[in-house]
Amino acid sequence: MSDTNTKSKSPSALDFKSATLYALRVVLRSHDDAELLSALKQRMTDAGSFFENEPVVIDASLITETIDWTALILALRSHSLHPVGVVAQDANLQAALAQGLAAVDLGSPTPRPVAQPAPEQEVPVVAPPANSSDSPGKTSNAGAPTPATTAATPEISPAAMVINRPLRSGQRIYARNTDLIVIGVVSQGAEVIADGNIHVYGPLRGKAMAGARGDTSARIFTTQLDPELLAIAGVYRVIESKLEATLHNQPTIIHLDDDTLKITALSK
Repeated sequence: MSDTNTKSKSPSALDFKSATLYALRVVLRSHDDAELLSALKQRMTDAGSFFENEPVVIDASLITETIDWTALILALRSHSLHPVGVVAQDANLQAALAQGLAAVDLGSPTPRPVAQPAPEQEVPVVAPPANSSDSPGKTSNAGAPTPATTAATPEISPAAMVINRPLRSGQRIYARNTDLIVIGVVSQGAEVIADGNIHVYGPLRGKAMAGARGDTSARIFTTQLDPELLAIAGVYRVIESKLEATLHNQPTIIHLDDDTLKITALSK
């Protein structure tokens, strides 16, 4: 008799899983080695350790002159940045690929829809009026039942992510495609990131990045401002010294105005 017993199939030595990679986009505006390395050093000095050990996509789409990719990649790695991809054209693209970078299509970020107050007739009824005789399904004075109308269900935007706890140093929270609300302190060394707005109901002492996918209309709100870094749509400001008294530890709004971060105190 033949042995019909079979051994159980052993698990695969590898598997493929979907993943989302958050990476910095380094946009080149010059091909000159000295200018690039000087600008990189200044940026990293300003940012402190905020960008350390982050993956990087180099965007050279604006550059037509030849770039020294070897020097640029070595410089990025010397600042604990890890180049993984490139956006470039023609000879620059081929040279970057030869250095082991992958061609990346960043595309344009999908704009978030602008929120508008709903028309009065579309406001949902929370509860029927008391003693109402015209509710759906009841008989009218004419004796005919009032039909209930079924409105088309509108597409619902993702609900804001709510974090109802303090965030300690080293913790990072990312709200993808929506707003982020933190009820509690964001400690030094903690990071809050959102594709939309960021609301912090408590002291903001860490790093906050709103509009992470390029939404320039995003804003940062906090009841107590004392941050390490603020950023909206890639425009950032490192807070190295205490803010002026009208802003430090005060309720504030941070928004973009012509590629410049503006911090405005909320009136009491």
